[in-house]
Amino acid sequence: MKRRFAFLAILAILVLGLIWWIPRHRPAGSAGSATLPGTSTPPGLTAANSRTPGPYANEEPSHLADRLDTPTSDIASDLRVLNDIFVQYRSATHGENPVGENVEITAALTGRNKLGFSFIPKNHPAINARGELCDRWGTPFFFHQLSGTQMEIRSAGPDRKLWTDDDKVLTPGLHSPPR
Repeated sequence: MKRRFAFLAILAILVLGLIWWIPRHRPAGSAGSATLPGTSTPPGLTAANSRTPGPYANEEPSHLADRLDTPTSDIASDLRVLNDIFVQYRSATHGENPVGENVEITAALTGRNKLGFSFIPKNHPAINARGELCDRWGTPFFFHQLSGTQMEIRSAGPDRKLWTDDDKVLTPGLHSPPR
């Protein structure tokens, strides 16, 4: 009888210990983990693109995005920079472009990828409060995946409306945006 009681007591202590330990040691961004006060997961972000930090998570982010949305450049340059970032992403991940809507693609480019590497810093001025990568007029870019390795990038242009005559588009391999 004493052995059974001792066994149950030890089992109860182990279960309570696990209940205490698991929430405190869950990887950042994993399902069920707490977020910091004042922060939230961008809409549309799922467990599929919310991964644990990869082997490059603590490395300095790429500096390609430093040329994005600078006063000395133009939208054509911004589109080429974004295309270069996609090329770098595909090369580093030995795979294809990130998929999803703007917020999911931006999350992948800012470190929510299998490497945990930031191709664009999370605090880049071209990223709005909703976690979307925006053009120089503050309108979210439209990303259209043509294939696993081709991403069409569209800016709404100065009128801030997609699918109008002033849109700027880069379609890799087909045409570059007019200057």
